[in-house]
Amino acid sequence: MADGLEAIGSRRHFEYIVVGCGGVGSGTVYWLSKRAPGEVLGLEQFQIGHERGGSQDVSRIIRLTYHDDFYTRLTPATFECWAQVEKESGQQLVYKPGGLQLFERGSTEHLLNKYEQAMRRNNIPFERWNSAQLRARYPQFTTGPEVETLFQKDAGLVDAALGISTHLQLARGNGAVVIDNCPVLRIRRNASGNVEVTTTKGTFTCRKLVVAAGAWLNDVLGSIGVHVPVTVSQEQVTYYATPHIKDFTKDKFPIWFYHTAQYDFYALPVYSNSGTKIGIDAGGPHVTGNTRNFTPDPARVKICTDLLKRILPKYLGPEMYTKTCLYTMTPDRNFVIDKCSRQGFSDVIVCCGAGHAYKFASLLGKILSEMAVDGRTQYNISEFSMDRPAISDPNYVPAFQFGVSELNPGSKL
Repeated sequence: MADGLEAIGSRRHFEYIVVGCGGVGSGTVYWLSKRAPGEVLGLEQFQIGHERGGSQDVSRIIRLTYHDDFYTRLTPATFECWAQVEKESGQQLVYKPGGLQLFERGSTEHLLNKYEQAMRRNNIPFERWNSAQLRARYPQFTTGPEVETLFQKDAGLVDAALGISTHLQLARGNGAVVIDNCPVLRIRRNASGNVEVTTTKGTFTCRKLVVAAGAWLNDVLGSIGVHVPVTVSQEQVTYYATPHIKDFTKDKFPIWFYHTAQYDFYALPVYSNSGTKIGIDAGGPHVTGNTRNFTPDPARVKICTDLLKRILPKYLGPEMYTKTCLYTMTPDRNFVIDKCSRQGFSDVIVCCGAGHAYKFASLLGKILSEMAVDGRTQYNISEFSMDRPAISDPNYVPAFQFGVSELNPGSKL
């Protein structure tokens, strides 16, 4: 099937253009294509499925548990949206072995209480275990009595790479066009009142533009005077070649988090390859999309290894590989989902996933499609406005680790 420039010939106007075709962008192209068949153009500056940004690798965590209501109330819809994509594609994207949140008494109990209260308020079923109960259910753990755990049965993983390709393949079936290796150079309003997008492969116009460009967000928006205060960090995950593969398959072992005063660890069971996977949330050096490198930090690998030696030694094996990715984080670590109305571009919609959005990728695509087509969304996104202090106040003190609000009054997390 013809695609890209070959598919559109001399056509240069679409009702909707999406800049960035990673997790959120691909979801937006898909959901827009259902509402406006044949009227959607997706632009990606690199090759589709590239590993330079934030939406990559085979597995990402998906869960109902969150630290605050404005995420927790959205989480059921994330599963519904992924289920719709699975139904249309015949591909399984989501697996639900359950999820654990592990906390240490005396240091991260405040965060445990936040998660527990948010789940209670939103009627999400969960269990609270002491360390002995954790080991009875999952004897792979060797935790001490200082550990308290929340278990939620519906958590699991979503296949990130497959999710992106599936979104875009279904969208093409609805007449959407996707052009990759096509960086955006400038946005402006043309004489006819449409949004004009100049790229390395020509100029296109649209009635509504959605920008989901991750670490390159401000590169795209700068020409219309929009700046979102984001910090880009280079993160990494490590895969271990455990010899105890059968103890950690996705059918038998959950996704899990371990919260300490210094680090938030996250880990996933064996999926796609034969390795176990672990990383530190928001622990990496600050970079830009263009200055980052792909060299893992051995010190952070050691931090993960040391934790596993202490609480889950069978998870370990020789280091299979460590790979890097990018987080694009707002100062309060909350999403941005808003129109660029203050700059006179209410027809330009921006989304920043703040380094924890892939689980929401299909839902965010649906939300952005509703904003583009209907001018509003059925979902409550009021907390994600660009008018909030974290975005509008230049003196706002950033806090990137979930649960540190007690240490930093400027943060909502």
